[in-house]
Amino acid sequence: MTKKTALLKMTVLAMLVALGVVISPILRVEGMCPMAHLINIVCAVLLGPWYSLLCAFLIGIIRMAFMGIPPLALTGAIFGAFLSGVLYRVSNGKLIFAVIGEIIGTGIIGAIVSYPVMAFIWGRTGLTWLFYVPSFIGGTLIGGSIAFIFLTALSKTGMLAKFQHSLGAKVYDKQRKSVSASAEN
Repeated sequence: MTKKTALLKMTVLAMLVALGVVISPILRVEGMCPMAHLINIVCAVLLGPWYSLLCAFLIGIIRMAFMGIPPLALTGAIFGAFLSGVLYRVSNGKLIFAVIGEIIGTGIIGAIVSYPVMAFIWGRTGLTWLFYVPSFIGGTLIGGSIAFIFLTALSKTGMLAKFQHSLGAKVYDKQRKSVSASAEN
């Protein structure tokens, strides 16, 4: 990876973190933050699972520190962000699998992990293991749908492949890759 690509990746990561913090209050209700899932999926597709995990972690820490959000900001983001990137790669670039990764990672794994964090560490009472599942799945379905529509539109125009190529990420859309490569020459 060249210094220019590394700098571009860090810049995009910083922009996604900033955007995630700013838009997270939009459509937010307790236990549901659809815009965070939008950012997780977009980051996973553009930068990969590790960057997406880092992005979700940084957004969560900032939201907890400056917005008073409980640890749900982390437990409800990091698993889905990482799994979104992993499933996107394993599926050879199918956008729906990035969304499915977010739904499973956040809607199920993150929701279940949230129970002991909130019950035993944060002191919330009256919770069950599946308490957060409905709201987390609802949030991931909303944010995932928006991300899917957005990334599909980018893909159809060839911009997704161009962004991925610029960021040094694997470009799965071979037709778009060849179109963007010939456009650069």
